[in-house]
Amino acid sequence: MAQTMMRKFVLSGTCVGLGIIRRSSSRCLVTSSNNVSMKKKERVLPEEGEITKSVFMSQSTDIYTNLALEDWMYRNMDFTNHHVMMVWRNEPCVVIGRHQNPWLEANISHLTEKDISLARRNSGGGTVYHDRGNLNITFFSSRERYDRKYNLELIKRALFRGFGIKSIINKRDDIVVRDNYKISGTAAKLGRLTAYHHCTLLVNANKADLSKALAKREHGIQTKATESTRSAVANLADIDHKVTVDSLQTAVGYEYLRTPALHIEDGGQGMIMKQRGFQFVNPTDNWFPGLDELKQELQSWDWCFGRTPVFTVSRTFPVPAELLAPSKVYTATQELVINMTVEKGLIDDVTLSIPPGLIESGFHGEASVITHLKGKRFTSEALNALQDAMLTRHLNSDVKKLDEKEQFVAKCFDQVVNTI
Repeated sequence: MAQTMMRKFVLSGTCVGLGIIRRSSSRCLVTSSNNVSMKKKERVLPEEGEITKSVFMSQSTDIYTNLALEDWMYRNMDFTNHHVMMVWRNEPCVVIGRHQNPWLEANISHLTEKDISLARRNSGGGTVYHDRGNLNITFFSSRERYDRKYNLELIKRALFRGFGIKSIINKRDDIVVRDNYKISGTAAKLGRLTAYHHCTLLVNANKADLSKALAKREHGIQTKATESTRSAVANLADIDHKVTVDSLQTAVGYEYLRTPALHIEDGGQGMIMKQRGFQFVNPTDNWFPGLDELKQELQSWDWCFGRTPVFTVSRTFPVPAELLAPSKVYTATQELVINMTVEKGLIDDVTLSIPPGLIESGFHGEASVITHLKGKRFTSEALNALQDAMLTRHLNSDVKKLDEKEQFVAKCFDQVVNTI
């Protein structure tokens, strides 16, 4: 019923298909010259009744495309007289905040094994898992009209009006149900002229996959990067099986359109008819010139991993007795200690503290090994460099396989760079 109403409303408002996006966008675009003049002049903000609203529905399920669209709109559109709520969903992926450490926040080896994308967004906040059971929402407005509480209250009202689900907004601006189960996290980006607030809503996400993708592992990382706060989560579909991503998208969309732009009040059907309605958007370079370039940057290794704040890693590994010199008795536990400093995702400094028992059993040449590691990515690239360095230090060039002691060092190093 709600979807039928939406289709009728879109038709009655002449917001048919994709064509309206090109027209709406062209009206909203602010050129660089206009930006300069706007900065020089004092901004005159419209009255509440002069602000119209649209609900944009992205047709992409690719995380990098949707983040690029979000960034494109933030950079290029003028939201002074026109507020936009964009709804979007993604194939399985992990999205970290702008100032976070992916090796600390996500199970990188699991993501690689399952071909799950990792993305870094432009806003702050913590790490989230997305799949097709998530509804993602972005609220765009002018900087002066940014109001996170308004947006969250609107979602809260939509949940109750559409499904009778009671929820609260906690001190962290999470939306929670049943006292302490989180269904939505939130983050924002505020510029000089434009701002956006975005959040996720768990509808019927795969919680088992979520747990595996965000599983904490022993890592030995020390950093000043923003760390996520772990919370118990719930799916809205577990509370009411009638909640689907489509029905929730419709409920929140109508709540947005029936609410005045600057304060929470039910404006009913009359308010809905004053708005621009639901509009499909096709995030391609044809519709949004420059989008592909933004997408390429957002999916690059240098952005996703290389923008990680400086961190150090320290790990200790006990050496198995069978690898120690058999003629020696050691009073202390023999441990291999690996210390690294990683900057821009690259190994900047590294030390391997080799215990006497391993040296006396024949392991040597750690200095040449360290030289080969500096400047390598904190990934399997560094592991490959370590293995190559241990092979090339053999005087006998016919050696093609690491011995047991070298294999042990490589396995420990592999655990440090989080590839197994």
